[in-house]
Amino acid sequence: MKLKLGQIVMTRGIANLVEENEIFSAKVFQSLARHQNGDWGECGIEDTESNNWSAENGERILSVYTICGTKVWINTEWDRSVTTILLPDEY
Repeated sequence: MKLKLGQIVMTRGIANLVEENEIFSAKVFQSLARHQNGDWGECGIEDTESNNWSAENGERILSVYTICGTKVWINTEWDRSVTTILLPDEY
């Protein structure tokens, strides 16, 4: 499965971390590839099952990754128009 991501955007908090840290930047884009390929990261069993269902049925998908000690969310909208990379406190 290759999830359609639409336009990829990041919040100011993620952009700042990407600009400051090359390793963080590389791992963000690795996590985005994981998200696109159906690896929802650190989601629990229920959230993983929900994301699997949502990927097949056109609903919103939220993945969770820890990158360089920072929790990062990747959210793809139900209509696959936009995927946002953000910090949880920016939601």
